[in-house]
Amino acid sequence: MELYETMRSTFSARQYTGEDMSDELLYQILENARFAPSGGNRQAGKIIVVRDKPLQAAIADLSLETARRYTAQSMAGETPYSPIHETALTAEQIAAVEPLPQLTDHLRNASVLLAVCLDLGSIAALDKDLDRISLASGGSIYPLVWNILMAARAEGFGGTMTTISLAVEPAVKELLNVPEDWALATLVPIGKPVKQLTRLKRKAVEEFVVRDRFDGAPFAQ
Repeated sequence: MELYETMRSTFSARQYTGEDMSDELLYQILENARFAPSGGNRQAGKIIVVRDKPLQAAIADLSLETARRYTAQSMAGETPYSPIHETALTAEQIAAVEPLPQLTDHLRNASVLLAVCLDLGSIAALDKDLDRISLASGGSIYPLVWNILMAARAEGFGGTMTTISLAVEPAVKELLNVPEDWALATLVPIGKPVKQLTRLKRKAVEEFVVRDRFDGAPFAQ
C-alpha cells in the first residue's frame, strides 16, 4: 500500500469482524514497526501480546469506571479527564450514567490486544519540572505505536491507540505483572475492521499550522 494512502486512511478502528490476525502477520508488523525512532535510541518499550480472552475481558472490566466518568463528562459537554478543568459533575451524577460500550468493547473483541509499556528509568522526561502534565516521554514510545497501526492498516487490519485503562494503571500492571518502574503507555487492540474507512475528516493544514508564532499567519501554499 502506498505510504501517503496509508497515512490518509489509518483510522481508529474499534469494531472488528472476529477474523483472527495470525502470529506470523503480527510478527511481520512488529518486525517493521520496530524501526520507529525513540529518545536517545534507547528503545525503552516493551510490548505484551495479549490473546487470552478472559485476560482481555479482565482489562476491559477494570476500565469500566473510567469509561463511566468519560461518558458522563462527554454527555455534560465537558472534555473528559481534562488536565486543566475540574469536572462539575458529582460522584452521584457520574455513577448514574451507563458507560458507552465502545469505550471498552474493543478491548474484549480484538483479535489481539497489545499492552505497550515504557521503562521510566530509560527515558528523558525533559518537561518533568514544568507546572503541567509531562508529555515529552511519550515521544519515546508513540512513534512505535503509530508504526504498528499504519502497518496493520497496510495489511487490511486496523486498531486504535487507547488510553482508557491508564486511569487504572496500577490494577492493569498487577494483572500483567508489569514492574513498578515501568509505565503502561497505551493499549492497542487490533482486528479486521467491520468497515474500512477511506475518507477521513480532518482539519485543513491552514486551520492548525501557522508561521513563526502561535498567532502567526496560516501556513498555506
